[in-house]
Amino acid sequence: MNPFAYFTLQTQAARLMFDTQTVMALRLMGMSGAIPAQADENYVMLTEKGPAMLKAIAAGNEALMAGKSPDMVMSAVIRPLARKVSANRKRLMK
Repeated sequence: MNPFAYFTLQTQAARLMFDTQTVMALRLMGMSGAIPAQADENYVMLTEKGPAMLKAIAAGNEALMAGKSPDMVMSAVIRPLARKVSANRKRLMK
């Protein structure tokens, strides 16, 4: 096993947490009227959760069934969530 695998996983998780907190803060500011927000942002916020989690679970199951190591399974789970959250952060910061 790569000795830096857990460091990479920790970095991915930290980035996901940072981006998630940023998206939450931007959405709360949009809801309060502190910053401009799209009219359908609340709908988008609610409807994107299910499909994003399904993609993450499917990626984790696929890695698990392929016999990947625990750090690779967790990385596979984090990757689709990180992509979605990062895209939201970029979109909301415009």
